[in-house]
Amino acid sequence: MRSLKSLLIFASFVISIGSASAADSTSKTTPQIIQPPVTTRHEITIGGQRVQYDATAGHLSLTQEDGTERARIFFIAYTRTGTTDPATRPLTFSFNGGPGSSSVWLHMGVLGPRRVLLKDDGNALPPPGKLVDNDQSWLDMTDLVFIDPVSTGYSRAAVGDKAKDFHGYNQDIESVGDFIRRYVSEYKRWASPKYLIGESYGTTRASGLSAHLQQRYGMFLNGVILVSAVLNFQTLDFAEGNDLPPNLFLPSYTAAAWYHKKLGADLQAKPLADVLNEVRAFATGDYTVALMKGDALQGTERTAVVEKLARYTGLSTQYIEATDLRVVIYRFCQELLRSSGRVIGRFDGRYTNPQVNPLSEYMENDPSYAPAVQGSYSTLVNDYLSRELNVRTNLPYEVLTGRVHPWDYSNAQNEYLNVAPRLRDAIVMNPDLRIWVLNGYYDLATPFFATEHTFRHLGLPSSLRPNIDMTYYEGGHMMYLIKSELVKMKEDAKKFYR
Repeated sequence: MRSLKSLLIFASFVISIGSASAADSTSKTTPQIIQPPVTTRHEITIGGQRVQYDATAGHLSLTQEDGTERARIFFIAYTRTGTTDPATRPLTFSFNGGPGSSSVWLHMGVLGPRRVLLKDDGNALPPPGKLVDNDQSWLDMTDLVFIDPVSTGYSRAAVGDKAKDFHGYNQDIESVGDFIRRYVSEYKRWASPKYLIGESYGTTRASGLSAHLQQRYGMFLNGVILVSAVLNFQTLDFAEGNDLPPNLFLPSYTAAAWYHKKLGADLQAKPLADVLNEVRAFATGDYTVALMKGDALQGTERTAVVEKLARYTGLSTQYIEATDLRVVIYRFCQELLRSSGRVIGRFDGRYTNPQVNPLSEYMENDPSYAPAVQGSYSTLVNDYLSRELNVRTNLPYEVLTGRVHPWDYSNAQNEYLNVAPRLRDAIVMNPDLRIWVLNGYYDLATPFFATEHTFRHLGLPSSLRPNIDMTYYEGGHMMYLIKSELVKMKEDAKKFYR
């Protein structure tokens, strides 16, 4: 743990840089309060064991080599005290996705020492919600640093009109990578085993960072954890002429239909895992061939495929025909329970809401986001930062913002962004790098079969394929919202960190 004197020196350093930048740019941006890192001491019981820790929250400046400030990255770090030398203790950097999301979801949903309390099935408590000690926190295994990329959380570009310089794939990798380098240098953690964990677009970021940190700074990681992964964007884009998504989403459609009891009696009687294995076989076989044939698929062959799709989706054969055998995700969410006037969630197909417009093809809102998590997480992270971690700033905490759009994908012009080769190259360069991929069966945003497809096409040498481990959960995009899956994740994490 750093001494109080060293923390004050670092705080003064951040304030002096921030003050100069604010003075230079008064005409361009509203003055902002910079939060120097402040440390508070806490303890929690995890697995029956008392864990003492320091929580440090504040801004760390990213600067050019001439000292000019570029951005102020807000972070929250938890360091266990009173045990081993922090320099050799595992250190995990965490971020979420969007692009445009703060780190709150992994922070206060699964990893951190304080957790947003939900009902055991993942549904929210009435407003304003409740914050509790997280007895499933990973802090007993690893120190944790939660990073809010520029324009999310309290992180901001030093000059407001320069924020767009951080809003893109390459720019994001560079700035988050620079933060990680600065943090491990400032807090003397180069000798620590280092891990990344990202969720959703955070898995895109983590995969890109795994290669960037090695190539730019010689920082070799021990592990990368991918929660609800998207590495190849072609697997998710229902663009005309792209026949991958209809195929790769199919098992997730089946899982949602199975959950809502919309499948035939024989399928409903089977365990979900057995049903999904049957659907995987159809998707990689007859359905792939059918999609490849296009209009050449006719007669009894077409009828057989239509009937199988209806069997595995819970939709009518008429509807399958109307979609030309290609069911778009947003339409599926609206169609599955249309007869009962309900729409299902995209982040988690278990959740439902009443349909506002029963004739609409697309959901008005996602029942697995706003009602389930948005209000409670937004309220409680603001309360926690100000009341328990003593953060003082006039900035709004941007939980999930559209201010980062349009996101710059110019590095992938005329093609789909695909970071899988970068992850593969990182593993080849560092054969000790281990990858853990977590999938939710009911995730209709980043479906598990699409992730399996990506890793089947990773191109890893056979000797390195055991570096990849996949686990599956009875939940959606944020499987940890369900208490049983939160507990299962912790048990799986113990194996990974060991």
